[in-house]
Amino acid sequence: MKMIKSFILVLSLVFTANVIAQNEKDEKIMADALEAKEALLEAQAELKKFFAQSAGYVIFPNVGKGGFIIGGASGNGVVYENGDAVGMASLKKLNVGLQAGGQAIIEVIFFETDVDLARFKEGQFEFAAETSAVALKSGIAFEAKYKDGVAVFALPKAGLMADASVGGQKFSYRPFAM
Repeated sequence: MKMIKSFILVLSLVFTANVIAQNEKDEKIMADALEAKEALLEAQAELKKFFAQSAGYVIFPNVGKGGFIIGGASGNGVVYENGDAVGMASLKKLNVGLQAGGQAIIEVIFFETDVDLARFKEGQFEFAAETSAVALKSGIAFEAKYKDGVAVFALPKAGLMADASVGGQKFSYRPFAM
């Protein structure tokens, strides 16, 4: 009996430590997402209308992309609904093709309607292979519009890579515990 109690105590301590570590990681990503939003708005003030009028959005403050023939990307972000953080998201991408280099970017995905946001949250969302993001550092003025209920923007942070596509990205969503 004493051994069972000790085992339960150890399990609860491990679980608590994991929850605390996850909360700290989430808090860091949330702080990074707020800084990323400021950087996005500084790079392109016209994004204010997207932040104000979209049903929701997800900001991935640190997406790492890299590859040589075979490439990939991954990142963690924060999902917002009507301006309030409602959960965390992750993205993964694996691709094969002509590519070389590495890059760190900020990526933001705006959802035009509640239905588009719900699709993302339900895990029924991934980009088509030909989808690309509007690159904000390019200096070109743009009149970006939603396509299939989403608008995607990327702001390079560092590195150089010959690939601007976001097609093939897969996402997961984890709501905050209530």
